[in-house]
Order: sequence, then C-alpha cells, then structure tokens
Amino acid sequence: MNNREVAHTFATIADMLAIRGDNIHRALAYRRAAEAIQDLGQDVNQVAAAGKLTDIPGIGQTLADKIKEMLTTGHLTFYDKLAQEIPPSLVGLLRVDGIGPKRARQLYETLGITNLDELAQAAQAGKLRELPKMGAKSEAKILQGIADLEKHGDERIPLGEAWPLAQEMLATLAAISGVTQTAVAGSARRMRETVHDIDLLIAAADAAPIMDAFVSLPQVESVSGRGPTKSSVTLVNGLQVDLRVLPADRWGTLLLYFTGSKAHNVRLRELALKQGLSLNEYGFTPADGRPEILCATEEEAYQTLGLPYILPTLREDRGEIEAALSGALPDVIRIEQIVSDLHMHTAWSDGKLSVLEMATAAKARGCQYIAITDHSASLGIAHGLSVERLRQQAEKIRQANEALGPDFRILHGTEMEIKADGALDYPDEVLAELDFVIASLHVSLKQPREQATQRILNAIHNPHVDMIAHPTGRLIGERPPADLDMETILQAAAETGTIMEVNANPHRLDLKDIYARRAMELGVKIAINTDAHNADQFDLLHFGVGTAQRGWATAVNVVNAWPLAQLLAWLQEKPKNLTRR
Repeated sequence: MNNREVAHTFATIADMLAIRGDNIHRALAYRRAAEAIQDLGQDVNQVAAAGKLTDIPGIGQTLADKIKEMLTTGHLTFYDKLAQEIPPSLVGLLRVDGIGPKRARQLYETLGITNLDELAQAAQAGKLRELPKMGAKSEAKILQGIADLEKHGDERIPLGEAWPLAQEMLATLAAISGVTQTAVAGSARRMRETVHDIDLLIAAADAAPIMDAFVSLPQVESVSGRGPTKSSVTLVNGLQVDLRVLPADRWGTLLLYFTGSKAHNVRLRELALKQGLSLNEYGFTPADGRPEILCATEEEAYQTLGLPYILPTLREDRGEIEAALSGALPDVIRIEQIVSDLHMHTAWSDGKLSVLEMATAAKARGCQYIAITDHSASLGIAHGLSVERLRQQAEKIRQANEALGPDFRILHGTEMEIKADGALDYPDEVLAELDFVIASLHVSLKQPREQATQRILNAIHNPHVDMIAHPTGRLIGERPPADLDMETILQAAAETGTIMEVNANPHRLDLKDIYARRAMELGVKIAINTDAHNADQFDLLHFGVGTAQRGWATAVNVVNAWPLAQLLAWLQEKPKNLTRR
C-alpha cells in the first residue's frame, strides 16, 4: 500500500467510528493520522522500514502497528471488523448536506440504508419524514442535498476562489442597517488551502432583514435552510454558504466556535468543563447555575479559559493549546513585517508590466526592495530569457534603480528552470552575474520520486542558487504535486542555507503549511513571495502569510522580513556552507 491508500483507510475509519458513536477523540486521532500520512513528504514504506513511523506527528505505537499491518498484508484487521458493524459505503452519506454521523447511523439502523442510492430512493418514497426528529422539511432538505451533490459534487475548492466570493457577499450584508461586525469563519479564516463551504458571521440585534438579503443575493442558486439566526444556501458554483447572526455581546464565542477547527474546539470545551463550564457559540454556561458568561470578543473567550489569544491560523490542534498553556506560542510572521518580494515576472517573460512599473507598484505597497525574476530560456511557453536577453535586462534594472532612488532597490534575478535531466538552465558563470537566483520545477513533474527529488537537490547544492520556488510545482485542484522526498530536500536546504519559498498564489501555496512547519523545525529560512505577473497579484500576499503562520513561521526565519543588508549577507554565506559539507 502507498501513502494515499493508508491515508484513505484511516480517514474512512474515522468516519465509521463517528457513525458508530465512538469517543470523538478516537475518531479525531484517525483523522489526524490520515492527514499526516497524506501530507507525508516521504514514502510511508520507507519510513516504516527505518522504524520511524512514530516520528510522524499524530502517530503513536498503536497506529504505527496498524500502518505496519497494512504495508505488510495489504489490509487491516481492525478495518475489516469495523466494516462488519458499519458498512464503509455508509460514509458516503456524510457527503450530503444535513446528514451527520448520528443521522447516518439512524438511517442505517432504522431503514437499512447503506449508500446514496438507497438514501435517494427512501427520501423519494417519503420514508425519511416518519423518522424521529425528521419530518417533511428535513426530508426535502436531504433531497436537495442529494441533487446538489449530483450537480456540483463535493470537492473542496481552492481558498483563492472561496475567499473573494465570501468577501463580496459579506460586503453586501455589512451595508445593512444594524450590522455591527462581520467575519468569514471556518477553514477560510484559518487559511486552509482548500475549503468545503463558507461560514459567514454577523453581529446584529435584528437578524430578519439580514436573512432576507442573504437568501436573495445574486450568487444564490437555492436555499437549503432558513431560520431566525441561521440560513444556508447553495451558490451557482455549487458552494454551500452558511450565515449565522447573533447579538454583538455574543460575538466572541460565535466567532471562536465557528472558526474551528473541530479538533481545536474539542480541546477548548475540555478546558471549559474542567472549570465547570460548558461552551458553545452562545457563550459559557456555568454548571452550578451561575449566570451565563457572554464574550463580546475572542480574546475574552480565551481569557475565560485561562489562555492567551490564539490566532485563527494556529487553531488545528497541532500543539497550539499546549504552547498557549506553557507561554510558548510562537510570535508568527505578520503581513506588515514583510518588506520585500523576491519572486515576480515582467513583460520580459510572461508578466504584463515593465520592470519599472512592477517596481513602482511594489514600492507603493510598502516594499523596500524586490527581485525581478523572469523565466529562463528553456521555458519557452513563458518566453524565457536567453543569456543575451538576461544581460540586456540588467541595463533596464539599472535604469529603474536610478529612477526610484536610494530608498528602494531592485535585485536582478531569474526563476531558472531545473530541466528534466536535472541540469540547470544557465551556466554558473551567468548565474554569478545575478543578485538573486531562483530554481524551480515546471516540467516533467510526474517523474519517479528519486529522480524528481534529485533534480531539486542538484539545484540546492549549486552555490549560486539562493531559493527553491514553489517546490512541488502543484496547482491546487488542477495539477498534483511532484512526488518529492520533502524531508531530504528540507534537510539539504538547512545544511546549505538555501531558502525555500512559500508561494502566496492561492492556487499554489507551496510550500504547504506542514512543510513550512517542518522547515521551521530544521532551521530552514523561507521567503513568502507573490510570484506576481501583474501589479494586482501583489495583493495575494496575505494568502502566503496565512500559510506561513499555519507553519508557525516567525519573522526571524522569513528572509523577506529582513533588511536588505541582512539578506545580502545571508546569500554570501551559501558558498561557504557548501565548502564546509
């Protein structure tokens, strides 16, 4: 079995345990294990052979033993036994809006429903409305959910598609009289790279006019539910959007609860229970009958639990609770600390603007220095630069530097292709002429792991290569990542002082968050760049910062939060690092 198959098995077990009604921690443990294996930068078979399965975050000895069983036998006894009790096909019901684990179990135990086809037949026959806590309205909602699933599917969409849509809807609702606060919540607020649906939150005393406006928005295709404080709609692109409205004095717990993650919230509720409190979106309820505790801000909610404020991007139950309790939360990078962008393109390759126009736009957004990094020769589709054109561009950069004055600096760089055979696109003598050299993969991304990894290592071990851009080459939802041994790559980057990029384009977000976190653990420096091809794309920076925050990156480890002199000094050290090896 491979990583994907092991991860799929664990994810299915997590859903089956939830349906069976097991302790939530047990289901979450399998879900975290599934995510860890799916995102593992190494072949799980190699990790097992090295006896290092328990080094994977979230994998203890029990889960390690189960992984070993799958790798050696091709199946898992625990899964087989569980499947006799909870049919794996039942997990498919959870894809339908309005069906959670408890409902799926009820449908199985009372009507014998085990899959989506049987669910649709039962709903069409009017059998669901007779079940406890159901009724005709719930049955109609499930039928609508099945129809939406058939029409649009249930794939997660890139954050970059969901975020502007959410902001557009929220801006319309924010203009309604009586609205005091608005927010996008859920996985979008946590800056997860993909989202399944959108959660919108509003603070207002009167929810009715807001609900009226929400269900009437032009983006709405159908209304799947409407109540006094909550409504749900499906957009024309198939995305589900939920809106919740509560008074401003309950805003803190509302925002906290619906930001998630589920695992983070479970930990918070445990802390609340230890203090004799129950926690939900409305507030804290003391078990001893004392008055309800309302929180108008998230800070107040965390203070009630004895915790400092935890940024939304850290709320994944990846150690942030323990860090908060011990006073060790990282001071993660903030967008205002970024002073440069080291990856962008101009009209010399596949960008839209001149060198001076891109530099002027970057300066207007607060940058103190930038690197112009047009594509190299072999990437013909992007009009890559020959050596002759690269040297001609140097004169344009000199002129732009002169025009912009001493308070701003343009570095002359390149985004150089790592060719399919592992060779670099420019010879060393040309690279030596440049201020900043990026190497990246764009072609032959389906090569075997060893071959693709070696291409990256070739670049890392070149004394002139300063940074690896969007290392895996993925396009979220469009192109899978190259199969790379990320652990080996990150260790090589640490040894040589090679910078790894967090590409802020929301279709890339590469390095992804877990690899950014591992980079921090190994002492690798990162750069958060927009890879802008026009001036508007500089505004994508916040997606990269969010990803870096999810990786617990701090300003000291983000090179484009450094003054220019500090960056240039760092770049001078790489050849020395290589000679020490």
